[in-house]
Amino acid sequence: RLQKLKEMFISKYGSAPKFYARAPGRVNLIGEHIDYCGYAVLPMAIEQDILIAAEPVQTQVVQLANTSSSYMDFSTSVNNIQINKTKPQWHNYFLCGLKGIQEHFGLNNPTGMNCLLDGTIPPSSGLSSSSALVCCAGLVTLRANGKTLSKVELAEICTKSERYIGTEGGGMDQSISFLAEEGTAKLIEFNPLRATDVRLPSGAAFVIANSCVEMNKAATSHYNIRVMECRLATKLLSKSKGLDWKKMLRLHDVQTKLGVSLEEMLTIVEEVLHPEPYSTEEICKCLGISLEELRSQILSQNIQDVSTFKLYQRAKHVYSEAARVLEFQKICSKAPANALQLLGELMNQSHISCREMYECSCPELDRLVDICLQFGAIGSRLTGAGWGGCTVSMVPTDKLSTFLKNVKKAYYQTDGQRLAGENNSLFATKPGRGALVFVEA
Repeated sequence: RLQKLKEMFISKYGSAPKFYARAPGRVNLIGEHIDYCGYAVLPMAIEQDILIAAEPVQTQVVQLANTSSSYMDFSTSVNNIQINKTKPQWHNYFLCGLKGIQEHFGLNNPTGMNCLLDGTIPPSSGLSSSSALVCCAGLVTLRANGKTLSKVELAEICTKSERYIGTEGGGMDQSISFLAEEGTAKLIEFNPLRATDVRLPSGAAFVIANSCVEMNKAATSHYNIRVMECRLATKLLSKSKGLDWKKMLRLHDVQTKLGVSLEEMLTIVEEVLHPEPYSTEEICKCLGISLEELRSQILSQNIQDVSTFKLYQRAKHVYSEAARVLEFQKICSKAPANALQLLGELMNQSHISCREMYECSCPELDRLVDICLQFGAIGSRLTGAGWGGCTVSMVPTDKLSTFLKNVKKAYYQTDGQRLAGENNSLFATKPGRGALVFVEA
């Protein structure tokens, strides 16, 4: 692959690349939609990745090309980075990483670059191809400008800079992309950012299956509405408990301030919030603010016209999912005889909560989860933002080949469009290593 990338680079730019950067995609085993609420998640890097061949140049221009003909070439001055939020095209994700590094170092005269990108992560599949691209671009920019940073600093910068494109993400994708190590999943905690090894039990493989429904999270408001619903739930829970609600942004803050367990938080949600959707008027009344204040001080720009919010369901999902992550880690470290059954049960509960409480599934994902469980998966759930993308299933190693054959037949071979992409759509994966730069010897 490297040799092929090098040859394409030479034919494109007339010279050889000076170095390569690689950033992996990820699969989240458990802990969906809770990173931006301040809670720990449990992802692992996959073998699929974004690989960029790069050469610093004297001109102050960045030239970007892609090995896939479905992505257009792009070039821009490094001194005038414009990121278009309305059309999340591939080069805008590169520009996020570039701009993040430039701003961190206050680079007045950044180096121009020629870059050629090759990606093996299926796009819009919930395996984090966009964040891997942001991370890879950050790494390329860092190297081209002769700067260094720790992996933790890089992850934090890339998390912030991906927000230039309008996605209010929480940092899981960028953190695992940099902090992953081969052979182990990671418990990723935030504020401060840290990663702890989680050894997955032997005897099972993790299988990723793509529903073939594309979901581009920057192009949809579903994701940002959920972020806001969690923020509003935080405010209402805080107010009801006499906390300074204006300062509270994440559901984790409420738990920390009250000093109670996740189970106790679930009881508080039952007491304080009602299952019926809240109108903006009711939220204003609960908080004692005007609609104008709600819009200007709390709601983000892209959801000003949303009129109802589900707060009870979202808070319930977040606190129960945060508890499942900790339980998953505990089972992995204690490794009881029935570890696989226990982990599978947690994955199944996670999917039900994503489907019913967070409403981030879709009919195809639900069908795929059912098919995977029917053919021998011990646990199966959507992974990534949802509304399309992939499922992850835990499958006993001795059942793996019949499982793959049966799922292929039941889900992919019944539909012409899915059949076309089935080779990239269903695969077992092991925990891979994190982002790195390598130079030609």
